[in-house]
Amino acid sequence: MTTGVQAETLPCRHVLTLPAMGSAVRMARETTELILVEAGIGLRHPSRGPALLILSELVTNVIRHAAACSPTLTITYTAGPGAFAFAVHDRHPYQPAPCQALAAAPHSGLAMVATMTVELGGTAPVRPDADGCGESICITLPV
Repeated sequence: MTTGVQAETLPCRHVLTLPAMGSAVRMARETTELILVEAGIGLRHPSRGPALLILSELVTNVIRHAAACSPTLTITYTAGPGAFAFAVHDRHPYQPAPCQALAAAPHSGLAMVATMTVELGGTAPVRPDADGCGESICITLPV
């Protein structure tokens, strides 16, 4: 999975912190839709729907699996010429790997994230926090 663009180098940046509860999925999707428009990624862009689905799955995973250790989650958005990226961060010490989920549990939500990201030509690295007590799953998609 390669886009050739590092999310950290993209100019447009937003940060959203939400409680790790069910309403976070809707709030995250609505915010993402606004940011996609701001970034010039229109309603008919082929990466728009998959980006929203991937984001929803990652936020849902935090709510289901990390809320006890991480009462909030943070989404960082970046966008620029040729790429749209977002990272979903929580403070749970377990660090899932979307590509490993594809091999280990091909019907899991993380496997779906990995498959869609690969099909779009994107990347999905997991970046651990420096203290080892949290991680971000970083999705970068070409646009």
